[in-house]
Amino acid sequence: MDEQGHDGTGRVDLSFTVEEAQRTVRVPPGVTVFDAASWNGIAIDSTCGGHGTCHKCKVRIDGPSPITRHDVKTFSREQLDAGWRLACLVNATSDLAIEVPPLTTRPKAATVGVGRQVILRPAVQKRYVELAEPTLEDQRTDLTRLLDAIDDLEPVPDLHVLRRLPTVLRQADFKVTAVVVDEALVDVEPGDTTRAAYAIAVDLGTTTVVATLLDVTTGTPVAVASMLNRQQPFGGDVITRISATMLDPAALDRLRDAAAQTLATLADQVCTEGGVDPAQVYEVALAGNATMTALALGIDPEPLGVAPFVMSTPQPPDLLASELGLRLHPQARVTLFPALGAYVGGDIVAGMLATGMDRDKRTRLFIDVGTNCEIVVSDGDRIVSTAAPAGPAFEGGAIRCGMRAADGAIEVVKLGGADDPVELGVIGDVEPRGLCGSGLVDAVAELVRVGLLDASGRYVADDVAKEIAPSLADRLAYVGQERVFVLHRPAPDAEPEDCVVLSQRDVRELQFAK
Repeated sequence: MDEQGHDGTGRVDLSFTVEEAQRTVRVPPGVTVFDAASWNGIAIDSTCGGHGTCHKCKVRIDGPSPITRHDVKTFSREQLDAGWRLACLVNATSDLAIEVPPLTTRPKAATVGVGRQVILRPAVQKRYVELAEPTLEDQRTDLTRLLDAIDDLEPVPDLHVLRRLPTVLRQADFKVTAVVVDEALVDVEPGDTTRAAYAIAVDLGTTTVVATLLDVTTGTPVAVASMLNRQQPFGGDVITRISATMLDPAALDRLRDAAAQTLATLADQVCTEGGVDPAQVYEVALAGNATMTALALGIDPEPLGVAPFVMSTPQPPDLLASELGLRLHPQARVTLFPALGAYVGGDIVAGMLATGMDRDKRTRLFIDVGTNCEIVVSDGDRIVSTAAPAGPAFEGGAIRCGMRAADGAIEVVKLGGADDPVELGVIGDVEPRGLCGSGLVDAVAELVRVGLLDASGRYVADDVAKEIAPSLADRLAYVGQERVFVLHRPAPDAEPEDCVVLSQRDVRELQFAK
C-alpha cells in the first residue's frame, strides 16, 4: 500500500540487508526505520539515539521515500537519487527494502599501556591437597576433611561446592584443588589445577568496551579484545541513553541486554584467543562510568540525568558473573569499581588506583578523554575531580566527516611537508573514510601551526592562505555556505562534498569540547 493510502492499521514489512545477511521484520505503520531496526536488534550507526541531529544513521531505501532538509545536508544529489536517507527520518508507511552499512563493531582501542609494579595478592587462590580417605575410625565430614587440610585459609563454602564435593572427592581419589575467592570456597576441582586461575578486567566505556584476560597466578595479560558497546544505537553519550529510558519504559531492559551481549561476546573472545577454559575464570573486575554501570545492572539512570544528579549507590554490590550474562565459572564473581559522583565513575577510580596517584605526594593530573572527559588533580593531600562531555567532538559524533577510531579513520595529520603537503595516518592503512578524535585534534593543531586557522579558530581569507601556505591554499573550499579544508580527495577532480574535510563547524565543536 502506498504512503498516502495506508489506513494506520495492520503492519508493514521491512527487509533489512546487513553485510549480505537479510532479515524481515513487521512493525506498526509510521514507525521510523531506525526504531524498527533498534527494536529488533539490528544496529544502525547513530550517536544521537535517533533524534535527527547526528546525521550518522545512513541507509539506502529501495522504494519511494521523502527527502528531508537533513537528508539534503547529509547526502549528495547522486546519493539522494540512489535512495540514501537518514533512517531516523524515514517513517515506514509501506513495505520497504533497506540496505544498512555494516556497523563498526571493532573500533581501535588502547589495549596496552604503562603500568606500575604491585604486590600480587589476587582474590583467587588455589590450594592442592591430598586427603586421607574416610574410615570407620575417621568419620570426619567431607567438608571438615577438606578445610582441615587448608591450614592457611578459613574459607566459607557455598552451596555449589557442597553439591559437588562428595562426587569430586571420590572420583579424584581425594586428590583435589580447592578454589577460594576472597573468603568464599567456590569450587573443588579434581587433581592439581593450581596453575589455571584467571580473571577478566573490563573497561565498560560508553563507546568502546575493552576486556583483558589475566593469569592471576603471574599477573600477566593473556588476551585483550575490544568492541563497540552494543548500546550505541540508543545514543552516543550517556545523556541520550538516559533520555531513551525516560521516553520508553522498555528501553532500560534493552540497554541492559545490550550491555550483557557486549560483555559476553568479549569474554568469549578473550577466552578463545587465550586458549583458556571459561570455567577457569573465577573473577571479573568491571570499571565504567556511573551511567554505564547503572544500565548494565538494570538500575534506572533517570536521576543521573536531571538535577541534582543523584546516584542510586556509589558502590554497587558484588554479583555473580552469570547475572551479567557472562558464561564463566558458575560462581565467578563480578566486582564493580565505586563511583565518586554521577559523572566521575568507577572507570576514573580504577585509573587513579592504577596510576597510584592516591598514594603520591607530588602534584598529579589524571585525564580520561573519552565520550565523557574526566579530570582529576591531586596535591598529595586531597583529590579534586570534575567532568565534561567530550563525545560530540572526540568520538566524531558532531563532526561532519567524523567517525569512530576504526579502519579508514584518519588518526594522524601532518601539513606542509616538502614532499607531500598533506600526510595522513589512517587506521588499517586503507582509503580514508572519515576523521576520528585524534585526527581531529591533529588537523586543527596543524592548521593553527601553518597559519590557516587564526587564533580565534576561524579559517583565514583565501589571499592570506596563498601568501602563508601556497601548497595548501587550494584545499580551502566551500561545502554549501560553509568553509572547509580538504584533507583527502578520493579523486583529483572530486567535489568538496565528496571529500574528507574539516569544516568550520568542526573546529567550533573541538573548541567547545576543550
